[in-house]
Amino acid sequence: MNRDLSYPDAGHTRRPYPQPLTQRWPDGYRLELRRERLDVPDPAAGFLRLANGILDWDLHRRAGLRVAAATPRAAPGVEMSSGVGVGPLRYYAPCRVLWSEEPEIDDDGAPIPGQRAGFGYGTLKGHPEQGEEGFYAELDGEGKLIFRVAAYSRPANRVLAAGDFANRGVQRFFTRRYLAAAYKLSSGS
Repeated sequence: MNRDLSYPDAGHTRRPYPQPLTQRWPDGYRLELRRERLDVPDPAAGFLRLANGILDWDLHRRAGLRVAAATPRAAPGVEMSSGVGVGPLRYYAPCRVLWSEEPEIDDDGAPIPGQRAGFGYGTLKGHPEQGEEGFYAELDGEGKLIFRVAAYSRPANRVLAAGDFANRGVQRFFTRRYLAAAYKLSSGS
């Protein structure tokens, strides 16, 4: 089943390297942009671990979310839900992967500097927010490892808008959890 996205402004998180993530966002949404340089002993190996962890949903799991996905790896068109809560008291927020980028490697299996890998998904009806979020592992041209999260969102309805302070707090909480998970994935811990 291919349900419609819950918002009209799709596709803005797809930003191949070296496109900046600081401009060209749709109006009427709150924006959450995070960039974290990950200092690990081997940035190239860390990039591959992080990119695969993002694409295999491990970033989300390590951030404390339950993932219900149609496939074991993010790919365009795949529907997934992130579950928040405790035990059977869990709310699943549905999304669809809009794009994904696999890591590019050379003939020796090493990642090529100057690239981003990861995916972006958009919200479906039933998600408390409307919008999109992208997760990026970046190996810059100098071989530095960077993790990025970019999201634009707004409450899905007026009732949720009344409690938007809580939605913002939850989003910031999970963004911090994604950053911690990214470090653990890239460092191999």
